[in-house]
Amino acid sequence: MPFARPTLTELINRVVTDISSRVTGVGSAVLRRSLLGVLGQSEAGAVHMLYGYLDWIAKQSIIDTAEKEYLERWAAIWKVTRKTAGFASGQVALSGSAGNVVEGGTVVQRQDGVQYKTLGDAVFSSGPLIIPVLAIEAGEAGNFDAGLPIFLLSPIAGVQSTGTTATKLENGVDVETDDRLLARLLARIQQPPHGGASFDYEQWALEVAGVTRVWVYPIQLGPGTVTVLFVCDEEVSIIPSPAKVAEVQAYIDVRAPVTAEVFVAAPVADPLNMNIKLTPNTAAVQNAVRAELADLIDRDSAPGGTILISRLREAVSLAAGESNNQIVSPTADVTHATGHMATVGTLTFSSL
Repeated sequence: MPFARPTLTELINRVVTDISSRVTGVGSAVLRRSLLGVLGQSEAGAVHMLYGYLDWIAKQSIIDTAEKEYLERWAAIWKVTRKTAGFASGQVALSGSAGNVVEGGTVVQRQDGVQYKTLGDAVFSSGPLIIPVLAIEAGEAGNFDAGLPIFLLSPIAGVQSTGTTATKLENGVDVETDDRLLARLLARIQQPPHGGASFDYEQWALEVAGVTRVWVYPIQLGPGTVTVLFVCDEEVSIIPSPAKVAEVQAYIDVRAPVTAEVFVAAPVADPLNMNIKLTPNTAAVQNAVRAELADLIDRDSAPGGTILISRLREAVSLAAGESNNQIVSPTADVTHATGHMATVGTLTFSSL
């Protein structure tokens, strides 16, 4: 039978009743403002705090309820470590006069204040100067699309203060959350390494920062081969970049059995375009529908998988503010070829 932690009110009543039973000749012992009544409430409050601490300690002693440092301590026993944050990187384009120099460490920033530093000195010749940059702070916030404005933090003679991102600034990831760390730890405990079982490859890939979902296909390309596909749900695009694919490939290669030929690749994105009639057809409801569909595709999309039309209808119906809808297209389940998976495409709305 589980232990029922007493409430503060119950503890106060217990202590005051105990005092009343032990003190004779004092009829006001249980009055709220009496000395003994105040002492009883103070003692009950202290005991209640101790009960709370014991309750918290009990949670840290169980792996799936442990928090932060204690979860990391449990994970370390199985050699599972929290994935650290990653810095976004890419290239920016600046305009200026030939011969001017942009020194390494020059800071550029976005309109929202997120900053990057240039890597190495660069000299203008003809045309825009393409400079590699690295986010100053790690995390998803550093990711940025290509072709967007970026600004010099401090002016440089002969260089325009406004530039653009020449490539996507990507691979910025936040520190792994407790939930994801716990999921990897439980998978490690429940499925210990088997020298190259399919779930070994999944766990190896998930140990790389930014990787959130993995699919493993043994013997897909012939005997002795293993194909590994993965996505990065926390990136601007869930489809991993070639650099991230190479990183996961290298990480698995040093851990996989020598007899296995491992092929790590990114799934091919198949944007799911939809035509939806809504009532009411307002911007707020449209945004709610977009959020519900994005969440559904994140949960149901898999390489070579099928997105059920019934699930799409359900997602649209769950949108806040929606009273009626009709999905004009697609009209049936959407299937995908091997290695292809659904991503959110263009959503076209009209009134029902």
